[in-house]
Amino acid sequence: MGKKRSSGSPDDLSTQEKIKEAARQVFTRKGYAATRTRDIAEEAGINLALLNYYFRSKERLFHEIMLEKMQQLFGHIVPVLLTPGTTLEHKVEQLVALYMEMLTANPDLPLFVLSEIRNHPDQFASTFKVGDLLRHSDFIRQLQARRPDIHPLHFLMNLMSMTLFPFIVMPVFKAIELVDDAHFHAMMQERKTLIPMWIESMLKTR
Repeated sequence: MGKKRSSGSPDDLSTQEKIKEAARQVFTRKGYAATRTRDIAEEAGINLALLNYYFRSKERLFHEIMLEKMQQLFGHIVPVLLTPGTTLEHKVEQLVALYMEMLTANPDLPLFVLSEIRNHPDQFASTFKVGDLLRHSDFIRQLQARRPDIHPLHFLMNLMSMTLFPFIVMPVFKAIELVDDAHFHAMMQERKTLIPMWIESMLKTR
């Protein structure tokens, strides 16, 4: 009789990661509601019983994938927002550079995460404590000091939209042949310089 495979063995981890990678692909393409566990099993090249052995439900698997993707999309922002001793301009440059690199490597990430946040805003807020992080961040204090006449969230929303939105609209631009992959990538590299310039201009305008 063979040994029972122990939890956490290399085979277990390999199978779990294969399932999670398949789930990332299917959830990104179809969204949560339209995805079936059978779709994920087929994408992973395994049978449904094996998927259910590792992840008891679609909800459990989705929750794990969402936490990973939210951390991937928003985890970069927190250390930069909270770091004291760096200038506002440097923080903006850091945020833009981090997001452009990460989103260029994961162009489907913003649409997936933002659409699911829209459907489950309370879960996102409770998991990441976004309100408290923003209210007490060095970044927000610096914005308030620089432009006390304008709510700091205006600048944060502008910064996020200028970094995230191009990746959301990219499939449309490609479909109507305004850009190809190489052109889009070059434009995103240009935005590393352009976005901090635009934000700085907003901060100076009176």
